[in-house]
Amino acid sequence: MERLAGRVILAWGWQRRLLSFLGGAVASLALAPVDFTAACFLAFPLLVWLLDGAVEGSGRLARLLPAFSVGWWFGFGYFLAGLWWVGPGLSATPGLAAWAAPLAMLGLPALLAVFHGLATLLACGLWSDGAGRIAALAFGFGVAEWLRAGLIPDLAWNAIGYTAMPVPVLMQAAGLVGVAGVGALAVFVFAAPALLATGRQAQAGLAMAFLLAAAMTGYGAVRLATSPQAAEWLAVRIVQPGIQTPGQPFEKALERYVSLSRSPGTQGASAPRLILWPERAVPFVLAERPDLLGALAGAVEEGQVLLAGALRAEAGTRHLYSALVVVDEEGRIVDASDKVHPTLFPDGWPVGALLEGAGAARLAQDGRRRLLPVSGKTRALPLIGTEAAIPGPGAEMAGEAHLVINPVSFAGSSGTPAVYQHLRQAQLRAVETGLPLIVAAAGGASAAIDANGRIIDALRPRAAGVLDVKLPLSGAKIVDSRHMWMRELTFVALFGILSLLLSIRSRAI
Repeated sequence: MERLAGRVILAWGWQRRLLSFLGGAVASLALAPVDFTAACFLAFPLLVWLLDGAVEGSGRLARLLPAFSVGWWFGFGYFLAGLWWVGPGLSATPGLAAWAAPLAMLGLPALLAVFHGLATLLACGLWSDGAGRIAALAFGFGVAEWLRAGLIPDLAWNAIGYTAMPVPVLMQAAGLVGVAGVGALAVFVFAAPALLATGRQAQAGLAMAFLLAAAMTGYGAVRLATSPQAAEWLAVRIVQPGIQTPGQPFEKALERYVSLSRSPGTQGASAPRLILWPERAVPFVLAERPDLLGALAGAVEEGQVLLAGALRAEAGTRHLYSALVVVDEEGRIVDASDKVHPTLFPDGWPVGALLEGAGAARLAQDGRRRLLPVSGKTRALPLIGTEAAIPGPGAEMAGEAHLVINPVSFAGSSGTPAVYQHLRQAQLRAVETGLPLIVAAAGGASAAIDANGRIIDALRPRAAGVLDVKLPLSGAKIVDSRHMWMRELTFVALFGILSLLLSIRSRAI
């Protein structure tokens, strides 16, 4: 291993950039749907050795550009391999110029890679020859992911923390220290094997990594074992339309939605109180189409409500919003909530500006989020589209909600990793809010998730059908997501302090 580390440290020019790029691409294998977490135990030691070669033997200012370059190329490989599906998704957008999709497919990873470059730049300032540099790298990535989620939350997709949370027992720590906090912890654990080849304090560093991994796993096991029992249950029907034929008249699609909503469903299942359709299941402004409201009422029986993805127009303006509307059995719109955080898709930034220039329609981004009534006093927090894949949306309302509802459409990205990445990240939103979450996906995988991120039941991606579940509504809350940003930053800062302490101890020996 020492010989391998030496060759990596001495790599220069295009070889160093290629190794950084390949390291990031390998790390992306830990994301859904591959979930090969062990890949990060190869990628992050490689990153440590590359940074050893970038900072050794040069002045502090001279280190900055090489350190940033290593991180940027690592991030470019990571995001390009993890987000390649953005290109096919945009290619399916009507009216999109041919050059826009490949430009976005390369431009988005290039933009997000800046945060990985910032991570290695911050780590460079605390770099040492012992275990302190492992803590410095963890600190750098924690701060970078915290900033990404705060500065451009619409693009906080595939954070490093997700590579360490393939199963619910490992997800629970995110409810305590957030995704950025878990990311810092994960980088420390993943990078620790680099000490076997090049680092002093190897035993201490590896012991700390083992203790951190054990603490994360133990906390998750205890939280799952002691989570409060459901106070009540809600019968829910999730409608998944399957793959729609291109050019199919909307009337045919609507007939399918209504037919599935009224179907017998699962044998022995309770009659649903709530029926959920995907995002933009009705691609019209319902207030302008009273004929459609009558058709929607045909999907709802007495005592039920339908939550359907539709469009909403702001009165007196030309603003158009992707919305979730509540329709009762009489065909009345009871309430509605807008999509507030478009992400990664044609209505998102910076892709939205690109598409607007190419002639495609763009939805407004200043919508209003409201808790929606679904049954009696039960209120749902709506996260529309890929809002459920990013930390933070609706956190201030989570304390007053009983469940989270996520209608989403993968019309252009069906069959790609986007479907699985979104579902995995939606599991984390359930953990962060301490609320059960239901996903109705067009072209994706619909699922019911409990408050601990465990999937209760799900439909196969792209299949047509309904999912009838008794959703356990949360009892006593065990998390508070309102101040997550502060807990994340505090936990990440501990790795910076640890790096300083280990560096001082290394110099004293």
